[in-house]
Amino acid sequence: MKKYNVCVVGAGAVGEEMVKMIQRHKFPVKKLTVLARSARRQKIGGRVYDVKETTMDAFNGMDIAFFAGTEGEKGASQVYGWEAVKRGCVVIDNGDDFRMDKRVPLVIPEVNPQALKKHKGLIANPNCSTIIALMALAPIQKAAGIKRMVVCTYQAVSGSGAAAVRELEDQVRAWAAGKKMKASVYPHPIAFNVLAQIGSVKDIPGVTTEEAKLRRETHKILGDPSIRVSTTCVRVPVFNGHSEAIHLELKKPLSVAKARQVLAKGEGLKVVDDMEKSVYPMPTVASGSEITYVGRIRKDDSVKNGLALFVSGDNLWKGAAQNAIQIAEKMIEMKLI
Repeated sequence: MKKYNVCVVGAGAVGEEMVKMIQRHKFPVKKLTVLARSARRQKIGGRVYDVKETTMDAFNGMDIAFFAGTEGEKGASQVYGWEAVKRGCVVIDNGDDFRMDKRVPLVIPEVNPQALKKHKGLIANPNCSTIIALMALAPIQKAAGIKRMVVCTYQAVSGSGAAAVRELEDQVRAWAAGKKMKASVYPHPIAFNVLAQIGSVKDIPGVTTEEAKLRRETHKILGDPSIRVSTTCVRVPVFNGHSEAIHLELKKPLSVAKARQVLAKGEGLKVVDDMEKSVYPMPTVASGSEITYVGRIRKDDSVKNGLALFVSGDNLWKGAAQNAIQIAEKMIEMKLI
């Protein structure tokens, strides 16, 4: 098998997971380089890496570059992405800088791998909440079509990076010791709390950037801008693993039994749905798993052809690092690299 010179840009929460995922998947690497804002030695996945400063010349001779995105080198792809492409490198970007760029495919390999055929050197990873939702919704869309979706997310603090994880830990310890909980990553303490805002409110009145991403990215990935999407994105005191409650209005009738059959055949999906035994998707199960879990599959009587379900997935893995590595693997399989 051909081997590739690979670099990971960003050594934060997602960047570290990208390096670990490359190791875990036994990706065909000739040489792996880790780039960041500044040079240093850093232990990742049991190995010590000589992290190098990100420069234009660092992409010379590279075949594939994974950009960690907002949880790593914020804006790095804006500065270096297309320049790396000019130097012969395929860029897979986890950030949101180019997701809605018409030149750039936005890809979940299990959902729309055909979009990779039109790549111009830069491919975007969707947002974590979008990936986890569409892993379950794509098979439903194919089977019955989706007219409207209402999505409420329950997003783990790891989505905000390592500092947010430490903050939740510190707040829990402070609470247990009877001390005041301090907040710096978020505007309020996240321990024993939920925050009904992820991102800023700047484009659409009352709608956060996280909520807007899920809407726009769903339209692009599924190729159907007619789908009406309503979202509420909430940060919860969970270390890792996003969960989402999804209510659908379908174009055609789809029974609960048929929906379970469709989802059970979905690549990368596992149906966990037995209410009598309290079996349903949970972030504690999804965390550290490459599978997206779907359950609570039931009829929604509030609309015609209504269906409801609940999903959980690892936001640092399938929602970020894993999906990026899978994009590269799919491109190799399709002989696009």
